[in-house]
Amino acid sequence: MPPSDPAPSPVALTGAGPGLARHDPGPLLARGRLVTVDGHPVCASCGAAVLPLDAGGWDHVPEGAPVPSRSSWFTPLDWQELRDIRDYGDFTRRYPWTVRPELCGGAVTSEEDWAEGVRRLRDYHAQFLAALGRLPSGENPYLDLARVLAGGQHPRLVWTALPGGLRNVLDLPSRRKELAAVFAWGIPDDPALAMAARYSPLLECGAGTGYWAALLAGHGADVLATDVAPSGDGANRFHGTRRPWAEVAPLDAVRAVRGYPGRALFLCWPPFDDDAASYAPLRAYRGDVLLYAGDVPGRDGVRGATGTARFHRELALNWTPAEQAALPNWPGLGDRLVAYRRNAARRSLAQRNRCPGCGRYLPTGAMGRCDRCFRLHPPAMALLVNGHRVEYPAEVVAAMPPGLRRAFERSPSLLWPVAVGLAAFRRCA
Repeated sequence: MPPSDPAPSPVALTGAGPGLARHDPGPLLARGRLVTVDGHPVCASCGAAVLPLDAGGWDHVPEGAPVPSRSSWFTPLDWQELRDIRDYGDFTRRYPWTVRPELCGGAVTSEEDWAEGVRRLRDYHAQFLAALGRLPSGENPYLDLARVLAGGQHPRLVWTALPGGLRNVLDLPSRRKELAAVFAWGIPDDPALAMAARYSPLLECGAGTGYWAALLAGHGADVLATDVAPSGDGANRFHGTRRPWAEVAPLDAVRAVRGYPGRALFLCWPPFDDDAASYAPLRAYRGDVLLYAGDVPGRDGVRGATGTARFHRELALNWTPAEQAALPNWPGLGDRLVAYRRNAARRSLAQRNRCPGCGRYLPTGAMGRCDRCFRLHPPAMALLVNGHRVEYPAEVVAAMPPGLRRAFERSPSLLWPVAVGLAAFRRCA
């Protein structure tokens, strides 16, 4: 059967204006949350950019006009402003998106949420400034600060107990980034540190600020911390000029592993897109114990936010978990500290990515089909997303909400026009 929704006309594809006056603009929502394309909300009917009105409702952005980059409707909360707001009315006038359901995903910020959020942020920022100095022995300011945000002293940081409106005020993604820049991406606690210390002496590669190394030393571990770009010299893209908490030697991971044999390798939150930070040092390592702190793949084999595909394949083939400890987690993550032991017999990393169309080899971690198959058999639609080509077959395109499909057709990320693919689909149907 052909698609139920016909391919858009050339007028709709180019985003010309005549169709905009024939319907009332309204935002595209998914499960009550605003859908954005290219960083702005889109009309559920025509896919054009829309903006909320102060008096309620929505309006189209004029055809050809730029979408405003700054608006009180989408302004993230700023502590410098938030701390000077005296009452709830001023708060909602400055940040109106926090009380408009379609803009905050239904998580409306109540007056109680606002008051509690400001109280927690005041305590958080006061402790954060105090923690930027010398690290007192036996203390873990990173975990303490996360607990201020989560509320209570539960070791696992129970974020699910936070009302959505309170989360709006706390702005947890921003808090995580600022704490990770100063401390580390993974949050240590005493059980994990005690477990890691048992495998001393340790070689930590990619140590960043040396925060884990400093706390491990406090637990009696002998730790040599290294990083290709230690924090403090401005070259580290994750930690910038932050003064390290412990001495971090300027060594790339492979040189460190080869230069310091006899130490157990420790990797904490290696990037998901850099083999040099995880797979390469693991292959160069000749020891029998690996300590890995990060997001651990689930039973379905889908890897998490840390470590490359090649790194996790090497672990699955040639290493066996010996013990592990859950780590305090930010929302949506499942970090663990895992101690692996090398298997007696090595199996080669024979699994490689192949194009699902022609079977040719693809670079490990690549997505979708090869370029040749894309050119010979183009899909109904293709978009460039985070540097990767994402393809949509005709039946998926036809099932998209009209506003989403037309927004994609207008997007500068569009790689292949939907009209061509749908025409081919009809001919084959």
